[in-house]
Amino acid sequence: MSRQEAVARAATYFDRGDFRTDLARRVAMPTESQTGQSLDTLRAYLTDEIIPTVGKLGFASRVVDNPAPGHGPFLIAERHEADGLPTVLLYGHGDVVFGQDAGWREGLKPWALVEEGDRWYGRGTADNKGQHSINLAALEQVLAVRGGRLGFNCKLLIEMGEEAGSPGLREMARQERAALQADVLIGSDGPRLSAVRPTVFLGSRGAFNFELEVNLRAGGHHSGNWGGALSNAGTLLAHAIASLVDAKGRILVDGLKPKEIPASVRAALDGISLEQGMGDPDIDPDWGEPGLTPAEKVYAWNTLEVLAFVTGAPDKPANAVPPSAKATLQLRFVVGTDPETVIPLVEAHLAARGLGMVKARPARSATFEATRLDPSDPWVDWALASIARTTGKTPALLPNLGGSLPNDVFALILGMPTVWVPHSYPACSQHAPNEHLLASVAREALQLMAGLFYDLGEEGGAVLQARAA
Repeated sequence: MSRQEAVARAATYFDRGDFRTDLARRVAMPTESQTGQSLDTLRAYLTDEIIPTVGKLGFASRVVDNPAPGHGPFLIAERHEADGLPTVLLYGHGDVVFGQDAGWREGLKPWALVEEGDRWYGRGTADNKGQHSINLAALEQVLAVRGGRLGFNCKLLIEMGEEAGSPGLREMARQERAALQADVLIGSDGPRLSAVRPTVFLGSRGAFNFELEVNLRAGGHHSGNWGGALSNAGTLLAHAIASLVDAKGRILVDGLKPKEIPASVRAALDGISLEQGMGDPDIDPDWGEPGLTPAEKVYAWNTLEVLAFVTGAPDKPANAVPPSAKATLQLRFVVGTDPETVIPLVEAHLAARGLGMVKARPARSATFEATRLDPSDPWVDWALASIARTTGKTPALLPNLGGSLPNDVFALILGMPTVWVPHSYPACSQHAPNEHLLASVAREALQLMAGLFYDLGEEGGAVLQARAA
């Protein structure tokens, strides 16, 4: 039996409708994690759907309760073939965002898989049920071709709270460190660079949200009687924000910017362009850090975004000097930026400019650390070569995802190299109504993952030796 047969079996699994059947069954489970009211459904996705599936593949599974009360559990599964073999940890999440039933267009609904040409609609098709379903099915094809063996040990982590910010994941990882330890993480989440180009990314930008607030006095005062004599909270906050980020989106606080883009990261992004699909916004070429390409701005630099700003009563403005104003900002950052320094840096910056009345504090949202595997790591060359061998395409290599995901759990807490192979595309409408997976991408992804797992059984030991050297 051969590698070609594993890839061919993956295509056949798709063509005869088995993948669609498996995915439709999983999409039908309304595993919303943000409501706080679906704990039974979140657990059932693991016990009734995933555990039987991986049990047929030789995995021993257990459900781990979430250390954070009121949030979905975790599944840890393991298939151990022999000591001395490479061990891979696979990751995915079975929870989804709100169904948003009323927002889907006619003929579509979140909890049913609907085919329209190349698009397969349904909540979770792209994020993340379709993606981890592809990886589990690819494992099955390799097992069949290699006579019931993979050639490596395999662990699996499925969480049921990623869309709620992964509460409890980090504490659980520390508690289950031994059970989750592996030589490499292979995960699938987020989009490819484009629908037609397989992609590998090696981490993610971090995210830190913080609030700026001005509280000057109790209540507003008539702008005719008092305007010009009373300081305006909205004006002060606007100037505070403008001192942090300019009218071109350029960060003005040195400590909030990277010191440089590493040569290996710049080389990886050489020739990478942000793909523009139908419905995507036009790129503003003059926005952001000057001298960088759009890809470098998104994947290799920090950005400071104003997410919300309110003062007075915007919907019903009154002739009054507003006494207070509040804004929420977000720093997306790459490796080298410490989120713990953000508030002290902002406070010192504002105080130095006479804006000490503007107070900064962390927002209540989760903070994601920035992570990035060195693009020169042997696991990277191995993954790129395997994907190219299967697809005949040169995959895109992104040093990190522009967005954020809990890769810090694997890279920092568990201390392993991380390789992400996404199976969605930028216009998939994840987190919005009409979420969909492209059938053409899913079919290709099944094949490239079958090839990747086959190659892991053949070449994983050599990759470990190369890393050791």
